[in-house]
Amino acid sequence: MPDRAKPRVIAFANQKGGVGKTTTAINLATVLAAAHKVLLIDLDPQGNASTGLGLDRTERGAGAYALLIEGQPLAEVMRPTGVPDLSLIPADTDLAGAEVELVAMEDRERRLRQALHTDKARTAGFDYILLDCPPSLGLLTVNALVAADSVIVPLQTEFFALEGVSQITQTIDRIRRALNPSLALEGIVLTMYDRRNNLSELVAQDVRGFFKDKVFETVIPRNIRITEAPSHGLPVTVYDARSPGALAYVALGEEMLRRQGAR
Repeated sequence: MPDRAKPRVIAFANQKGGVGKTTTAINLATVLAAAHKVLLIDLDPQGNASTGLGLDRTERGAGAYALLIEGQPLAEVMRPTGVPDLSLIPADTDLAGAEVELVAMEDRERRLRQALHTDKARTAGFDYILLDCPPSLGLLTVNALVAADSVIVPLQTEFFALEGVSQITQTIDRIRRALNPSLALEGIVLTMYDRRNNLSELVAQDVRGFFKDKVFETVIPRNIRITEAPSHGLPVTVYDARSPGALAYVALGEEMLRRQGAR
């Protein structure tokens, strides 16, 4: 378990869309919340993490935009979810304009880090703070990487996977050199894995060959329950806890905790 005085901040990032990034953030947050206090911050203007946790767009009010741009305190933008011990800062409707507004702001890359450090009494109540990034390498993602202790990169097992993951790892290296020396690669999660497809296995072998033990042993399979769950406003680990997708995310959470314990 991380030090309660300083929660572990983990960003979920990949500039390529449709790789299971938000799904992984939602479900890993739910798994961790079984034994830990967790805060999920939805930094993607699409707001899929908010929807996937049952918070309708019309009900969100102030959220990540208000936190980053307007400087509202955490207490005013935080929402409970249907999952015990899992709180959410939603992607409010104005978040789409944040990229443009951040350009002209002072310390534009550190806005999220400053917001989390300003209210240490509030953040100390959490063991984990998870950041769901947009599918781009703009200022919202940069803010997440500057605020984070580590990054999880969900990676779809498809032909262009290695090209995409090389871009995000180069970005992590640049952020580490310039803005956040302690930023680490928590791990790469292989998603949408289809054991019947030879390409999935070949891509998995290539990724493991290149990134070695930075790739989680647990893989997330293609599973219809994973795709159905968001339409019900539920993580798959709640929607169908016995499905292969849910069991895979439980195993992923256990593996991540084991790795952190070993370190």
